[in-house]
Amino acid sequence: MVLNSIEKLLEKYENGETSLKEEQQLKNYFSQETVAPHLEMYKPMFHYFLVNQQEQFTKALPLKTKKVFNYKWIAVAAVVVLTLGYYFKTPVVSSYEEYAYGTYNNPEDALNEVTKHLEMISTHFNKGVSTVNYLDEVKKGTSTLDYLNEIENTKSIIFK
Repeated sequence: MVLNSIEKLLEKYENGETSLKEEQQLKNYFSQETVAPHLEMYKPMFHYFLVNQQEQFTKALPLKTKKVFNYKWIAVAAVVVLTLGYYFKTPVVSSYEEYAYGTYNNPEDALNEVTKHLEMISTHFNKGVSTVNYLDEVKKGTSTLDYLNEIENTKSIIFK
């Protein structure tokens, strides 16, 4: 009779329909020394459940939270570094002489230097203009299209 009820409980257990009380009955039955031979295969499983139920976690858990890095301080440090870099990079100017870079004491030297630079600008400007000469051809082509507009105007006058 007991074996019959255990088989029914096993069938319910395999279908997932047992209650906790019925599962405890199964665990108690399979923890015995003598188990029916055709149910011997379930014994290790229920033995594992009994042993596992008695296990406890004994390690200490660290309850301290990790420090959160505050990124606002990075922005403040960056502003300070940039400000100091700008402050120490700019020269302290005491007179006009320190700002007068590239000036000439001799007016002839200054004139020669200016003419040299203007000639260089002129040659580069002429190169740029020569590449744009094809626009004159486009202008000629559009002037021939103006003749077509005149033909259209005269045609509209005739048909009115």
